[in-house]
Amino acid sequence: MSTPSVRELLPQVRLRHWGRWVIAVVILIVLGALAYGASQGDISWRDIPYYVISPIILQGLVNTIILAVAAQVSAVIIGVVIALMRISENPVAKWFAAAYTWLFRGLPVLLQILLWYNLALIFPRLQLGIPFTDVVFVDLSTNAVMTTFVAAFLGLMLNESAYMAEIVRAGLNSVDRGQIEAAQSIGETPLQRMWRIVLPQAMRVIIPPTGNDFINMLKGTAMASVIGYVELIRAANNIASFNLQVMETLIAAAFWYMVIVSVASVGQSSLERSFDRSDRARGGPTRRAKRRLARDLVTPPLVRSHQ
Repeated sequence: MSTPSVRELLPQVRLRHWGRWVIAVVILIVLGALAYGASQGDISWRDIPYYVISPIILQGLVNTIILAVAAQVSAVIIGVVIALMRISENPVAKWFAAAYTWLFRGLPVLLQILLWYNLALIFPRLQLGIPFTDVVFVDLSTNAVMTTFVAAFLGLMLNESAYMAEIVRAGLNSVDRGQIEAAQSIGETPLQRMWRIVLPQAMRVIIPPTGNDFINMLKGTAMASVIGYVELIRAANNIASFNLQVMETLIAAAFWYMVIVSVASVGQSSLERSFDRSDRARGGPTRRAKRRLARDLVTPPLVRSHQ
């Protein structure tokens, strides 16, 4: 009598994922309804490509990128300084860093922009000189200094620097304290420990949230339109105020927002992969773990001999 094969005993049954098909159909129906509704709306779709390459929109795009990059770079620099002050042993520096983070992280960004833009109501003129004397080196009108760009830059930069300080502090604290003490025991200076030991490991923690913050910064520049800075939203509104094609100009602005955000996302992913490769090239934890596992696999197990 022949023994039945495994295939006969355990027939293969293909799983039917009905839930996936239902969800896919629902999504397609919703997307189709949205596309149909948009096609029936009062939108001149053939004019949108013209607005995408309109000189006014392109100038707003350039202004958006300039403001976002300037504010983010400055915020990173100040955030690093505030983070180092926060983890220092100086109580005055720690208190100042904590107060700085509490203040600028607590106030809404739009409120900070408006406060800077209306600074002339408190200080009509900005003067630099010797206190309690009549010696003045610089005397400028606050309205002349506090332009729309400067007010937007200060509001965005100071708010972001408070968040960057916490991101950098978290990255520095993520490094094992034992490694720092080991580097200190072999005579490395604080700068050498920071450059060789701490930063290469902390950057893997710092880069992802920093990239997300920069993407938010690109979109957050839209708040500068409230004070008249001509970024993408303001540029679209300037065009729509003449021809009343509001949706067409806003869609053109939305297109450029998606483009610059996508480019920033690609750059963030490239930086993360670069630091991962550099860590593996230096023999990071992943490579060490693989070598240890391979060594354990080829090592014969210890067996107690029976006498």
